[in-house]
Amino acid sequence: MPKVGMEPIRKQQLIDATLVVIAEHGFHSATISLISKQAGLSTGIISHYFGDKQGLIEAAMRYLLEKLKLQGDFSSHIDRLDAIIESNFSGEQQESSATNTWLNFWALSLHNKGLHRLQRINHKRLESNLTYSFANLIPREHAKEAALSTAAMIDGFWLRNALEGEKQNNKENVIRTSNAVKRYVRLVVSQYQ
Repeated sequence: MPKVGMEPIRKQQLIDATLVVIAEHGFHSATISLISKQAGLSTGIISHYFGDKQGLIEAAMRYLLEKLKLQGDFSSHIDRLDAIIESNFSGEQQESSATNTWLNFWALSLHNKGLHRLQRINHKRLESNLTYSFANLIPREHAKEAALSTAAMIDGFWLRNALEGEKQNNKENVIRTSNAVKRYVRLVVSQYQ
């Protein structure tokens, strides 16, 4: 019988192990056996908590998506936009386990309804957060376009950083690309001031 209170700890162990195994072996080679071995837990516990590998993969993606949520209060909408950008280029999102999982997630979401739904939620949340802040800084009719362009820059720079292999953890490169997106935001806003 499992100990009371261990469920959240075990779930997080399995999610962390999933991210590591996907980073090391790729999605298709990330078996329940490898994940449970990495976590130091039995294979049955994955079925108990997540149902199957698909459920565990979706939980790992929800975990990464949760890390993108904005935290705290912001003194201005520019600060809020900066926080959105920085969360997408955070150290945790740039770790090889996260980047490999994101890359696999994007590819698999084209063919998997559950992952596609999570991808749509992610895109809509990013665009909605950006649009909200832009709408408080520039005319509303231009806010959505500015948000879409900013989201595309975030995704594009993130993808470039991820595809550079060992350089994906290069802090200077991540800061440089994050700052490029921030400069774009300020350029857009300055056109209306």
